Amino acid sequence: MNIFEAVLLGFVEGLTEFLPISSTGHLTILEKLLGYSIDDPDITAFTAIIQTGAVLATAIYLRRDIARIVPAFFRGLFDKTRRDNADYRFAWSVILGSIPVAVIGLLFKDQIETTLRSLWFVGGALIAFSGVMWFADRAATQQRHEAEVTWKDTLIIGTAQALALIPGISRSGATMSAGLLRDFDRVTVTRLSFFLSIPALLAAGVLQIADEHDNIASGVGWPATITATLVSGAVGYLAVSWLLKFVARHTYTVFIVYRVALGTLLLVLVGTGTIEAT
Repeated sequence: MNIFEAVLLGFVEGLTEFLPISSTGHLTILEKLLGYSIDDPDITAFTAIIQTGAVLATAIYLRRDIARIVPAFFRGLFDKTRRDNADYRFAWSVILGSIPVAVIGLLFKDQIETTLRSLWFVGGALIAFSGVMWFADRAATQQRHEAEVTWKDTLIIGTAQALALIPGISRSGATMSAGLLRDFDRVTVTRLSFFLSIPALLAAGVLQIADEHDNIASGVGWPATITATLVSGAVGYLAVSWLLKFVARHTYTVFIVYRVALGTLLLVLVGTGTIEAT
């Protein structure tokens, strides 16, 4: 992979990771258009690894919250009198909410990296899950706020996050929709999506580095992978900042319309043989 392609893919990853339009779906489409075999081990690993750039950008953006939550968690572990602290409880909520995607991701790793990478699945998921987002956006009362988040809420939202292992659904779209259906406001569900992304995406990236180091080296190459990761981090930081401001004042309608349009176009292109599904 040349540096121009790495920068382009890193830019798309950083831009789309936290928008409810599926970063993996966009990367899969773009990788196919660039001529790559989208189910090759080095490409699937590359796709997962460069997400760590965006998630590290999220951690930097949320650094003040993390600097408060992490110490509170460890204080509560060793001192039961501190376990009523809201930050301690929130930390446990994020941990529990991260378990479903880890379990399902490991159980169905082969299918996720092969069968579900088909552009048929990507296009179908972009369209189908838009209906879920539309319903959640309109059914939510938004009467609950971040201080009211419980472990039960994040476990439900974390289970929804596992749906995003199907390219095209969108991790942020799934978590935000589940949060809205739990009656949280849009800013709260967006922040929850950010927090839940940190352990999920970091773990996925580290696992791929450990398992596919040699395939990356002999395939897309580490210089391109590192470049794309750095670009995704820089762009991701800007995207996180913009998204929180946007959802405070708008519905998800623009994202839903975009998803349906892209999914429809993709299915037409695959169906007519203009591009191959895998």
